Amino acid sequence: MWTRFKPSYYIFFAAALLVLHSTSVLSADPIGVIPVHIEINQGNYSLIRGGQPYFIKGAGIKTKYMDRLAKAGGNSVRTWSVADADLILDQAYRLGLTVTLGLWVRTERSGFNYDDPNAVAQQLDKITQAVLKYKDHPALLMWGIGNEVNMNYSNVGVWDAIEEIAVMIDELDGQHPKMTVLAGMPKRDIKLVREQCPHIDILGINAYAALPRVPKKIREYGWEGPYVVTEWGSNGYWEVPTTGWGAALEPSSSEKATVYRGRYENVILGDVARSFGSYVFYWGYSQEWTPTWFGLFTDGGFETPVVDAMQFLWSGAWPNNRAPTVGGLSLDGLLSGDQDIYLDSSNTYQANASVTDPDGDKVQLKWFIHREHAGATAGGDLEMLSEIAGQPIQNGEGLISVKAPSESGAYRLYLYAYDSYNHVASVNLPFYVN
Repeated sequence: MWTRFKPSYYIFFAAALLVLHSTSVLSADPIGVIPVHIEINQGNYSLIRGGQPYFIKGAGIKTKYMDRLAKAGGNSVRTWSVADADLILDQAYRLGLTVTLGLWVRTERSGFNYDDPNAVAQQLDKITQAVLKYKDHPALLMWGIGNEVNMNYSNVGVWDAIEEIAVMIDELDGQHPKMTVLAGMPKRDIKLVREQCPHIDILGINAYAALPRVPKKIREYGWEGPYVVTEWGSNGYWEVPTTGWGAALEPSSSEKATVYRGRYENVILGDVARSFGSYVFYWGYSQEWTPTWFGLFTDGGFETPVVDAMQFLWSGAWPNNRAPTVGGLSLDGLLSGDQDIYLDSSNTYQANASVTDPDGDKVQLKWFIHREHAGATAGGDLEMLSEIAGQPIQNGEGLISVKAPSESGAYRLYLYAYDSYNHVASVNLPFYVN
């Protein structure tokens, strides 16, 4: 479909770039010139870092809250691209963390054409520069070549491109393994990786509701190497019940914490024979369908109950102070999920919720109404938080008056419960205004 470059191309290209790169790195900061050797023990499927077994206790991250990850007992972070890679790698090194550094591979659903040899070659050149720049950084654990390129795609030439990147990395960097990351576990795509990408060492799997089936399916579908669960959490918005108008029913943050703990103990730790560990999603704030679905932090940096749970799972000890607990949100006497909630425009209704704090801290409640998410985004596509359509009047502890918006349509009522120690719990409920 397109022509492979010979190894001499990489050597020539590396020589040209390495002169410039090595000078800038050495003059700016000694970090980045002493790599730590990583290898795979194929005998017992263990990851070896600097001569010692290494089990990944990690999280998907951008730039914030890495110090909190280290404090919680995590040991690694995963990125999706090399954006802010200098900052992330250096900060990880100082905190004693490692990095699975993402090499962004363009997706067919974003308009990339894998039948265009010039576009493929340009992408390879760009990724080659990134490999040369970061391959010797001591915080680097492995390369993540592409993320969910199998989502809504048809051109299997993408796997040839990923194999070409893996071959290039073998030529230029003999210190770190290569991984590619799938959306879910499609049998066909695992077969294509196995057949078209023989230089891929580790398979990355992003899984939510399907996570409990990963250990069994990874074997049934013929993947004989190690794997990493590269994204996981509670069920995604595409995997839960919905209202009659299509609004996904989101669990409370407290319910999610219970799910995270169960899945980590039973699945992540339950297959250490083949799994190298995991990266929980998402160690930061994320607007994806709602502003609370995946992010373990709020936009203001408050920690959710899932952060507490991950600290316990990674370190064996709960934080000294824990997040509040919320649940039982009802509107007009109806609990979310019991039946669809329809309100008449501009009328006033009562909402109620159960709020407690495990440490007996005073809890501050904040309520908001947002328009429901609109648009078909997926796979972490950029998404904006819908406009605020009202802020209910609080009458008492967990009890408020809600004036339905005047315009008809789909909305969502949010409750945030804050303590005085940078913690927050949240719950929301979708409703429709006639």
